Amino acid sequence: MLRAAASEIEKVPFDVIVIGAGINGAGIARDAAMRGLKVLLLDKGDLSSGTSGWSTRLIHGGLRYLEYGEISLVRESLRERERLFHIAPHLVKPLPLLIPFYPAKAGRGRLMIRAGMIAYDLLSFDKSLEHHRSLSRDETLRRVPGLDPEGLSGAVVYYDAQVEFAERLVLENALSATEHGAKVLNYARVDKIIVEGVEARGIEFTDLLSGATYRARGAIIVNAAGPWVDEVAGLLNEAPPRMIGGTKGSHIIVSKFPGAPDVALYVEAMKDQRPFFIIPWNNLYLIGTTDISYEGNLDYLEAEDDEIDYLLRETNRVLPSSSLTRSSVLYTYSGVRPLAYSAGRPSAAITRRHFIHDHAPRLQNFLSIVGGKLTTYRNLAEQAVDEIFRKLKKNAPECLTAREPLPGARDIAALREQFKNKNFLSEKSSERLLGIYGSRASEVLKLAASSRDLKEVFSSLTGAIGAEVVMAFEHEMAQTLADCLLRRTMVGLDSFAGLDADEAAARIAAKYFGWSSDRAEEEIRAYRNYIERFHPRSRAKV
Repeated sequence: MLRAAASEIEKVPFDVIVIGAGINGAGIARDAAMRGLKVLLLDKGDLSSGTSGWSTRLIHGGLRYLEYGEISLVRESLRERERLFHIAPHLVKPLPLLIPFYPAKAGRGRLMIRAGMIAYDLLSFDKSLEHHRSLSRDETLRRVPGLDPEGLSGAVVYYDAQVEFAERLVLENALSATEHGAKVLNYARVDKIIVEGVEARGIEFTDLLSGATYRARGAIIVNAAGPWVDEVAGLLNEAPPRMIGGTKGSHIIVSKFPGAPDVALYVEAMKDQRPFFIIPWNNLYLIGTTDISYEGNLDYLEAEDDEIDYLLRETNRVLPSSSLTRSSVLYTYSGVRPLAYSAGRPSAAITRRHFIHDHAPRLQNFLSIVGGKLTTYRNLAEQAVDEIFRKLKKNAPECLTAREPLPGARDIAALREQFKNKNFLSEKSSERLLGIYGSRASEVLKLAASSRDLKEVFSSLTGAIGAEVVMAFEHEMAQTLADCLLRRTMVGLDSFAGLDADEAAARIAAKYFGWSSDRAEEEIRAYRNYIERFHPRSRAKV
């Protein structure tokens, strides 16, 4: 997938212009393009560079939403989880979670959690995963020996799912959109909404790679900018009332530690009774998340000291032998949840439900997407595209996104055995290619077969090969080294935050895409500047 030519955009009368290429925007673009609409998807940054990649990387039914009576949201989430198993099995995989019971310490009692589990199972009546099961105290400690035994009465184990690399889920939706004719532009900043009378008619945008400004005409404009929804709506002559009341979530990444569980833990923080997770992820451990009202700079987010200390302290309490300290943290990441604005409500109580806000009658043909989460993006997209057809006064064709596999999921089962038996890579490299690219791993192998150096590993920690760098720039619309490492090859999420492989990746890009030595050095410098916000422990080694 090559980036669309910005200069060509002005010539196309689009049915839909989608602003924001996170999971919701990419999902809407895919659905609309599959139903025959002419679609433009654009973002001021890279695909998935805003919020979608900075979640806890779970595809879950929202067990704790039951506490707030959001039964329909839980049912929707569980149904969509099952659909994602079908359309993206290489990216979305079952994840067992264990909830330990500490009756004297917990804000949520055992009976409440058991009732929630029963309701969860009933609401997921069409699931392929196992039902929950209870563990005695002894069984719990055998399963997770590192748990604090004091006051432990038992546990419950249930199943949800993990999307290890949410960035790839966004990318594959964008890939599918382009296969069906959509135009996709990253690094295209919308500067103006073109309004004629009381109708939105298009946009003006700046191609940030060239500095040139262009116009695009569209019958319907969809503002899917996530936390930036109010910022985009503010481009209108008369800005609407505030729609987003985002909360910040931060995570820490650590190596395997004493007492580390081999199952994900869903536990309750002592300080504020907020649930948080300790999850095996990417051969590391992901711990999070916080949930703090946020009014700061959306373009530069970093975990604050008190957030890091909170997650370390609570993990050490649950797993006393872990003894995690600040020096244990490999890196951190933070994102803002684009929740609906709700003045005065505590963060945890704000609904995770999504809303499609129609700005009519004040402004026709302009929709804003408020809220949403990874798990339910596909259903949100279906609802949004149905609404687009209503506004176009056209009959909506059947939505196929619940059945049609994403590009990397096509023929994945057949390819898996063939791929393992007939390629020249190590088992480590083969497994990572299948886990990241799915059936599209065969395209990586074709590139690798064209040159000896593209078969070579450029990241010893991950086993990534040179062909993946070429794949990122040539077929997956990467424009920068950060795009390549953080949102295509996923090398930037290794224990060194990619700092062990950035120079090697830049050399490959220089050789195959004609980067000058100055360009290569600038890309490395820009990458290192970007990930400073992650507080990477390895930066001292560079």
